[in-house]
Parts: sequence; C-alpha cells; structure tokens
Amino acid sequence: MSEHRTDPRALMALRLPRAMQPLLTWLTGRPAPSERARARAPWTFLLEALAWTVVGLLVGTVGFMTHGLISAALIALSLVLTTAGVSLFQIAVFHRCAHAQLFADRRRNRDLGRLVSALLLFKHFDRYQQEHMSHHSVRTLLTEGDEFTDFVLGLCRLEPGMPKRQLWRCVLTSLASPRFHTRFLVHRARMSWMSGDRLHDTVGITSWALGAAGCAAAGWLIPFFVLWVLPLTLLLQLVTVGRILIEHRFPDPSHSGDRDKMFQCRVTLGVFPGSAPPAHDAATLRGLVAWASWWADMLTVQLLVRVVVLVADTPCHDFHHRRPSSPRWTEYAHARQDDLDAGCPGYPINYGETWGLIRAIDENLAALSSLPRDASAGR
Repeated sequence: MSEHRTDPRALMALRLPRAMQPLLTWLTGRPAPSERARARAPWTFLLEALAWTVVGLLVGTVGFMTHGLISAALIALSLVLTTAGVSLFQIAVFHRCAHAQLFADRRRNRDLGRLVSALLLFKHFDRYQQEHMSHHSVRTLLTEGDEFTDFVLGLCRLEPGMPKRQLWRCVLTSLASPRFHTRFLVHRARMSWMSGDRLHDTVGITSWALGAAGCAAAGWLIPFFVLWVLPLTLLLQLVTVGRILIEHRFPDPSHSGDRDKMFQCRVTLGVFPGSAPPAHDAATLRGLVAWASWWADMLTVQLLVRVVVLVADTPCHDFHHRRPSSPRWTEYAHARQDDLDAGCPGYPINYGETWGLIRAIDENLAALSSLPRDASAGR
C-alpha cells in the first residue's frame, strides 16, 4: 500500500533527492514510502533532551558575554534550543516514564519522572501518571475530569458552541495574556511544589532557590531569568497550548455517546508539519518561486513547529493512543506507517491526518464550535 501513497510526504519522496529523505522524515514525522526504520534505544531521548537544554544554556551564556546583534541572535537561538529541550523532557521523558517505557525498570521510570516533575514545574509525577492512564481509557477520554478537557475547557476557557472565529480570538488572547500565563504558572507551581509529597516539593523549591541565589551571587540573575526561567515558564506554556489543542478532536455530537474504538479513531488524528511540495519544475520562473517559497516555509515555520511544538512522537499521537504499549514507540513514524499500511488491525477505520499545525488547530476549533453550547466534550 505504501508504494501508492499520494500524501504530502510521498510527494516529497517523489520530487526530491534521496539524500534529503532522512531530514524530511524527521521534519514531518512521516517516512518516505518503503523507507526502513532505524532502531533507537528509549534512553537516548533523555540524552537528546539534555543535549538540547545544555546547548541552549551554553549558547545563551555566550550571548550574554557578547554584544550587539550577535548577542541578540545567540540569546534568541538559546531560547529556542532550551524550549525544545524542555518540551522533549515533557513529551519524550516525563510522559514516557509515566508509561514505564523509558527504562525497563518501573522504579527507575518513577524516580526519574518525580525528579523531572520537581525540577521543571510539571504536575507531580504520581498524580500525572494516574490521570494520564485514565486519559487513555476510551470511557474517560474527552469527558469532564479528563486532562485534555480540563486544559481546553478549563484552563483555556474555550466553550462548545462558540463561533470558530471567537474561539480563535480566545486562543490568541490567552497566548498574549499575562493573566492567563500567571494563572497557568500558578497552577503548575501548585501541582508541582504543593503536591503533599514533602521530599518532592523540597527538591523542587530548593533547587530553584539555590539556582537563583547562586546566579545572583555571581551577578548573573538576569541571565538566569532570561535563559532558564523564561523558557520554563512563558515559552513552554505557549508551545504547550499549541500542542494540546491538536492532540484530540472533539467528536461530532451524534457520535459522542459511542464509547468504542470508532470513537477513539475519530477523536485522535496524526498532525504533521509541512505541506505538499510544488508540482512545477524549478527550471521555470513560476516553479522557482514556488519551490523557494516552499523551502522557506519548511526551513523556518515548519522547522520551528517541529523543534518546539510537535516534538518527539507528537505528530503520531494517534498511533500512541491506538498502540500505547507498543515497544516501537521510539521509531514512531515508521511504526505508525506500518500499522497504517496493514490497515490498522483491530480498529474499524484506518488512521487519519492533517498537515500543518495551524490547520489542525483550526479544524479542532471548528469541531468544538459545532458542539451544542451545553455540551461538555464527549460526556
């Protein structure tokens, strides 16, 4: 089946050189037809998250030691790199520890998860794990109390039945609202540092206090806030909103009561960065402009989306919900494609997808808008 694909990724494989295909697979989260997966150990995601974060902090440190445009450029790059690293900690480390998939030993997963939640202001690992396992149940997904529903309808205060334009206005207003980000941050601090687990809370508060005090003593308090606090708070919250808004799609009211595998298929789709490449020949003026525009978008907007928003296996979130225990999660793009090519055995319909983060958010807001005003997601 993969040989006859017509999706944007297949067109990239058809119209672009073979040497570019590995980059495009990573960038889009989808493999080229017949492309083989490369085995990857789960713990390498921890190393990757550490690498992005440490390099980001080092680049920012150099930025504060230089001047002018070079300084501004390095600090800006630092913020992107560190935000990418923290996002990876959230999705590829913390989340996978909750599934006991980063290490073979459950205790190591739990211990690392608790440490990450204390240091990075995430919800206490034990509570997150309990709520997230419930989230994977089709009986509770998109109901009151579900983590996705709580975030979208509670924290973001989006409402069913609102016109899509008004929902978009609410999202954009929230992203720029100091009140929203303060509320979000206070919620994170309460869930992390006021969890009732004395050791966990003490580790988190003490580590941040010592970090701030050490930087203040060295005269580096401003760099501490810019290079560490800013990515961990405002920037992470911005990308988290974008990521969560595309994780699930509110169901059509006629299907919201059917708690079965068809419901699960309808509410979770793949979301991939990018778009189909131009069909025009680059040797013509029209084609050259089209290809230049496409590459500019892929290497700026789509690259940024992949690095900080749709990180790790987020593009294949539908595979994660259909096969949450799959040992192939480390090669998520190829695992999902193989399952798709096989017809997704055990499910009534195959995988669906959307290309582009903004389009996916728009479609999800349209789905929420189509619900009755008195609806509560998929109750």
